[in-house]
Amino acid sequence: MTFPNEEKLKKIRESLDKAEPSYLLPEDATKADILKYALCQKFVVYIQETKISQADLAKKLNMDTARLNEIVKYRINLFTVDKLIDFAQRLDPNLEIKVA
Repeated sequence: MTFPNEEKLKKIRESLDKAEPSYLLPEDATKADILKYALCQKFVVYIQETKISQADLAKKLNMDTARLNEIVKYRINLFTVDKLIDFAQRLDPNLEIKVA
């Protein structure tokens, strides 16, 4: 494998400049935000493990593709805990949540 040429690197950089960053939790995140993040993570893991597309998963869960995209990009500020739990239970009907 060879290192990409300058033209290919330029295209990669342009693509990365347009990409939206993943959401990272701040150190002082609330318990609710930590829970919302963990629920979003379940979707990301499921997509990676099953190799299902977001469109196919959205269809399977009877939800809007754009809404699922917001979940996998960890846009936790757009959701309430109960809404994310509802979506996560569609993904895993046996979902268990433990409160400490």
